Amino acid sequence: MRRRTVWLTAIAIAVPTVIVAPWAVVRISTSDSIRRDTSEFTHADVAVVLGARVYEDGRPSRFLRERVEVGVGLYEAGVVDRILMSGDGSDSSGFGETAVMRRVAEEMGVPASAIEEDPLGVDTYSTCVRARDEFGAQSVIMVSQEFHVPRAVWVCEQTGMPAQGAYPAPRLTGSTVRGHIREVPAIAKAVFDVWRGRTPDGAADL
Repeated sequence: MRRRTVWLTAIAIAVPTVIVAPWAVVRISTSDSIRRDTSEFTHADVAVVLGARVYEDGRPSRFLRERVEVGVGLYEAGVVDRILMSGDGSDSSGFGETAVMRRVAEEMGVPASAIEEDPLGVDTYSTCVRARDEFGAQSVIMVSQEFHVPRAVWVCEQTGMPAQGAYPAPRLTGSTVRGHIREVPAIAKAVFDVWRGRTPDGAADL
C-alpha cells in the first residue's frame, strides 16, 4: 500500500510538471521577442496574422478584427513588406477566415497585392511551416492575442525562422482567461510537434 501511495504521489507531481514546464520555458524564452510598440520591431518579411472565429454572417470576431488591425499597423509602419492571413479557409461561402481577414485589411486600405492567404494554416505549427515552405518567408512577425503569441513565436523559431510577436491591447474577458488556460496543454503539444517534425496535413488541431 505504501509503495502504491509513493507511485501515485510521484505521478501526481510528474504529470503537471511535464505539462507546465514547457509553458514556462516558452513564455520566458520568447519574452524579448514580443512587443506592442511598432517602433520597437526590427524589419521582417511578413506579418503572419493568425485566424480566429468568423460569425455565420461573415462578421469577424473581435479577436480576429483586432489581429488584422495589428497586422495592418505593422504594414503601414513599414515594418513588414506583406501580410499573410493564415487560418481555416475551407468555408466555400466566402466567409472562411482568410477571406474575411483579407476583406477587413483591404477595407483598411491595404493593397490587395500586399496580402496573401493561407487557407491551410489551420493550426500554429502548420502556419509556421507553410509560411516558410509555401510562402517563402525568411523572417516573420506573428500576430495573435497576447496569450497565444509566445507559442506562435517559439514554434516559428524552432522551424528556423527569426520570429517576433505582436498582439492587440489585452482585455480581461472570459475568452482571454480560457485562452491562457488552454495554452498550457497547447504548448506541450507544440513542443511534441516540433520534436517529431510533424508534416502539416491540413487537420485542425490548435
